[in-house]
Amino acid sequence: MRFDKDKKKSIIIYLLEKIDQGDSGISKAVSDVFSINQNTVHRYINELVDQGVIRRVKRNQYELINQMYEYHLTRSNGDLASDMYAFDTCLFQHIRQLPSNVQRIWSYTFSEMVNNVMDHSNAENLNIHIEQNYLKTTAVIVDDGIGIFKKIKDHFCFESLDDAICELFKGKLTTDTKNHSGEGIFFSSKMMDDFYIISDGKIFTINRYDNSIIKDIAARENDGTSVFMSLSNFSHKESREVFDLYANVDGGFVKTTIPMKNIFDSFPVSRSQAKRVCNRLEKFQEVIIDFDGLQWMGQGFAHQLFVVFANEHPEIRLTPVGMNDDIERMYTHVISES
Repeated sequence: MRFDKDKKKSIIIYLLEKIDQGDSGISKAVSDVFSINQNTVHRYINELVDQGVIRRVKRNQYELINQMYEYHLTRSNGDLASDMYAFDTCLFQHIRQLPSNVQRIWSYTFSEMVNNVMDHSNAENLNIHIEQNYLKTTAVIVDDGIGIFKKIKDHFCFESLDDAICELFKGKLTTDTKNHSGEGIFFSSKMMDDFYIISDGKIFTINRYDNSIIKDIAARENDGTSVFMSLSNFSHKESREVFDLYANVDGGFVKTTIPMKNIFDSFPVSRSQAKRVCNRLEKFQEVIIDFDGLQWMGQGFAHQLFVVFANEHPEIRLTPVGMNDDIERMYTHVISES
């Protein structure tokens, strides 16, 4: 049986995703989902082996073949004078065959992260690791400069590195207002499938922690900052759509999301913790407070955030999402008592 080009592509991508996930019984799974016989699936597998997309590990077990590339840039050689030099030299050749929307996302995010190294880190060396297979492209950017969280902490006189990380989640944070908007990390983290920053023993990510990735990045890290970014080669995301999610009709950055699980090691309980979350929220019109992954919050935290701050700033809309029953009960309690 022959399929049109789009259906075969869908079968191939699903097949490779199952291989990447390490699922057993791949042939039957693909056969059942697409209502095709297993001989057709085996033919596709053999084609992928011949094309160098996958390799056979043992009988009925395969793995994707990754291509890896390493680049070393130095400031003294002039390599960090332009973010486009790094993009053109290190990344573009590996993504030029990908869909235009994927290229646009990579152009924005990669350039923003290299710009941060150029303008903020005082780094002499920048190491870039590109890893790519049929399904996704990954870039790891490692510099030897001032750690990003320490730079933010010292510039704004925050009490801790955690305070600096909390501010990064909100966006509109930069140590150089003359040349930067403070939006690059915020929007890059939303566009990528996976986005991690590790520095000074701390991590910034909107994703759930993947310990294998964290261990790999930590092994690369020196005294500076490591950024890990990964995106599907077949992503349907559009950079413009991501910007529009957080903008008003005039294109201004007016909306932000704060993932509670990525800020607090334990449950948020105190007023001081809430005040940390509230810092600089007056820069936004709407703030989404995401409780997904948390089981509970304290009365003091809830009252400070949803009553005290809300009453002081009625022009700002606070929108809690991802609440379980316990958190919703506490939220309802402090709102009803106010």
